[in-house]
Amino acid sequence: MTILVGCSGWSYDDWVGKFYPLELAKRKGDWFSYYAQFFNTVEINSTFYRPPGELQVQSWIKKAVDLKGFEYSVKVPQLVTHKALVEGDPEKAIFWATSFEKTCVKPLAEAGLLGGVLLQLSPYFKNDGPALTGLKGVLDAVSHEEYNYAVEFRHRSWLDDSRKEMDPAALEALRERNVANVLIDGPGLHVGTEQTADHAYLRFHGRNYDIWYKGEKEDDHRLDRYDYLYKKEQLESWVPRIKEAELKAAKVRVYFNNHARSKSVRNAFLLMDMLSIEHKSKEIQLQDQFTLGEF
Repeated sequence: MTILVGCSGWSYDDWVGKFYPLELAKRKGDWFSYYAQFFNTVEINSTFYRPPGELQVQSWIKKAVDLKGFEYSVKVPQLVTHKALVEGDPEKAIFWATSFEKTCVKPLAEAGLLGGVLLQLSPYFKNDGPALTGLKGVLDAVSHEEYNYAVEFRHRSWLDDSRKEMDPAALEALRERNVANVLIDGPGLHVGTEQTADHAYLRFHGRNYDIWYKGEKEDDHRLDRYDYLYKKEQLESWVPRIKEAELKAAKVRVYFNNHARSKSVRNAFLLMDMLSIEHKSKEIQLQDQFTLGEF
């Protein structure tokens, strides 16, 4: 039983001077090894935008191969989740998903560095017509018995009649394949508490409801929708849920995606403290500005 807590990505310029020391400002190649002194897992988001080439995957392996127990979780390319599945083209979705598994997932696994494999579905992928059949087809085409796959649902149509839990048919599809239902904290869909696999996956996106849905305002001091710092009391309700997940799962992976100005780092440290997970720590200077509305 293991709980791993990390961040969604590590290569952010606005972490310099807050998490990364100023002397590393122009040494981006050293950022990962610095990050890995504090965390034993990271979620790679760049794979969503473009499937990585062999050189890229090998560079990730080289960075972490000597780090005991380190894991990369990787995001399945948008070609699968936001294009082919949304367009109702399961054959294309299967092609891209299996290609990604072959070129990225498998090499990381063979190097002993693979964490979870995340399918973050499009908010436009609705639970209608052949949608669930298409998703099942993708999951059946990949090695879900061998690797820890997880699915993040983002459209309200995937909820059941109570609007509090996921559609039973979708849950059953995941359960049959030992695929995790991603538990989410964020402005989007909250898809219940049901665990569908012997591994669990949680993502914290922040709670900037206004700019998440209405766009960013010119006079807003927040950098973007991910510029959000969780307070301790906001994380408290998650502590028993994570501990409960640990009882049912061999591994629980938790990632903070509120990365602006290294807020994800600070929140990851806070959650590890709340879960009594030993870790190296440091003070993160956020240099926050406050608006009147926050008082």
